[in-house]
Amino acid sequence: MIDTTAAVLTAVNEQLELTTIRVDDPEPHEVRVAVTNVGLCHSDLHYMTGTVPTDLPVVVGHEVAGVVESVGSEVTGLRPGDRVVGALTPSCGRCINCEAGRSTQCRRLAEIRRRPRPAFQTTSGRSIERLGAIGAFSRHILMREDALVKLPDDVPLHVGCLLACCVITGVGAVFRGAQVRPGSTVAVIGCGGVGSAIIQGARLAGASVIVAIDLDDARLKAARGYGATHVINGGDCDPVAELHRRLGDGVDYSFEAVGSARTAATALALVRPTGTACLVGIAPGGTELSVPASNFFFEEKRLIGSYMGSGQARQDIGQLARLYQQGRLLLDKMVTRVIPFAEINEGFEAMKSGDVTRIVVDLQS
Repeated sequence: MIDTTAAVLTAVNEQLELTTIRVDDPEPHEVRVAVTNVGLCHSDLHYMTGTVPTDLPVVVGHEVAGVVESVGSEVTGLRPGDRVVGALTPSCGRCINCEAGRSTQCRRLAEIRRRPRPAFQTTSGRSIERLGAIGAFSRHILMREDALVKLPDDVPLHVGCLLACCVITGVGAVFRGAQVRPGSTVAVIGCGGVGSAIIQGARLAGASVIVAIDLDDARLKAARGYGATHVINGGDCDPVAELHRRLGDGVDYSFEAVGSARTAATALALVRPTGTACLVGIAPGGTELSVPASNFFFEEKRLIGSYMGSGQARQDIGQLARLYQQGRLLLDKMVTRVIPFAEINEGFEAMKSGDVTRIVVDLQS
């Protein structure tokens, strides 16, 4: 067990508290990682503001990259010094979903994450929860070997961390979730980190039209740099009416990257008959959707969800890293700025600004 520094959430709607915690030694299939960088994600805010419940105290954070420090006795694929990025969704490889290539929906996830004692504790021995069995806002974390991917040497850790969440989520929703076809038309609601990755995924998939929809002109300007061919400010007009005015009966695919009932309904309204609306943003707990049944019976629209890329996270992250190496995935452009660990609360406040795609925390500074 070692002592380290972590940003701990002790009460809802309070700032994270930088304090000393204790991190356990690795279990046989675990790896202890010295965290270098973590991206700030709106999913973390759901827990920090209480819109998604969690036990307290808790260390949130999940979009993580770092360096292997020590490994458990059964770990064979990683060794100290390896540069790694989190895949976040370990899988058993044997349940019906894993065998079907949907490891993000592993049916034994809770079982394989279970460990005999707490991974994080206070210095007085009280257990501290970890968001998603990760708790990345800590200078040291424990993760299963099958929830980590080695990062090529020429992929910087401060951009590599984006592969762990927003990029795999956004690009995966395009290729694995909705399965966008070349030449098709796409609309994206919400152009933050995940939305920017969806736009890039649609570009990589060969979409002929990519419509970015947001309330902020700065985000819409950035969206064009990621591949959007059209932009609509939803604060200036009805985005559904405006899209239909420009494109006729709607788009083939729409993606919702906000996480609300209102934008989910908008996503369905944007697609043409037989089109697919894909929900990617995490909605607050208790959110319910109300959509016209005629959309499905007479127009044969599809409404689907996509979680963490809808596929094989470890395999997909490796492929996305190669796309970055080839200059086809614009990770550097997505990092608005890198901030020191001591400024993590200011970083979350800055996320409200439209000129922010992703803020990355340097935990070693």
